[in-house]
Amino acid sequence: MGGTEHLTVQREGATLVLTLNRPEAKNALSLPMLVGLHDGWAEADEDDAIRSIVLTGAGGAFCAGMDLKALAGNGMDGDRYRDRMKADPDLHWKAMLRHHRPRKPVIAAVEGYCVAGGTEILQGTDIRVAGESATFGLFEVRRGLFPIGGSTVRLQRQIPRTHALEMLLTGRPYTAREAAGIGLIGHVVPDGTALGKALEIAEQVNACGPLAVEAVKASVYETAEMTETEGLAAELGRGWPIFDTADAKEGSRAFAEKRPPVYRRA
Repeated sequence: MGGTEHLTVQREGATLVLTLNRPEAKNALSLPMLVGLHDGWAEADEDDAIRSIVLTGAGGAFCAGMDLKALAGNGMDGDRYRDRMKADPDLHWKAMLRHHRPRKPVIAAVEGYCVAGGTEILQGTDIRVAGESATFGLFEVRRGLFPIGGSTVRLQRQIPRTHALEMLLTGRPYTAREAAGIGLIGHVVPDGTALGKALEIAEQVNACGPLAVEAVKASVYETAEMTETEGLAAELGRGWPIFDTADAKEGSRAFAEKRPPVYRRA
């Protein structure tokens, strides 16, 4: 497992837990954090033993966005990682899930601030849990900036356009309950329990056939902007091969025998 000084990586069974770890700055994005995220997504994609990913933050915050001091030219932590950026100028966009979609389901566990770049990363996750006191929002316009992490494209596809435009154009904060009400997040839980709930959901995902899970996720995103006819055709292309896998046969056998299935990604 990798990780950097601002991104910790640990395994919880078949779940890879990535923790944004810069609590003194409310986990504002830094170069070490971006490199750690990039490598974490890659590890999850490459390791078939990993069936789900949980993304969370340390110290009672998720992510307060980009380090504005760095953006203003006052330096950024982690100069020793700059060669990574030179080797892959797209690294930061992959890290923020703008130019990369992990094969495995990504579950966000949010406590505290999840604003600006934090809300942008959130839009790249699949399932979202938040503590009661979490705060969301895209504050960029209040600072004369543009939410270039993908929000003007993704947000209107994930929540009703009127809510997306209000969030984008006012730059105001949203409570967890408001965020759930407009469909940005799926669960609101007591403060301090978001990670536990996310891991609970991850375990439910992990108990399912991994080939089926990955194919279902791929189909949902692949067909999102297709016509219904195109989408149904693409779904058959993704779905039919799953029925011929050993995992599908094992799932049926286990159901008939009233026992937990043992999937082998075959």
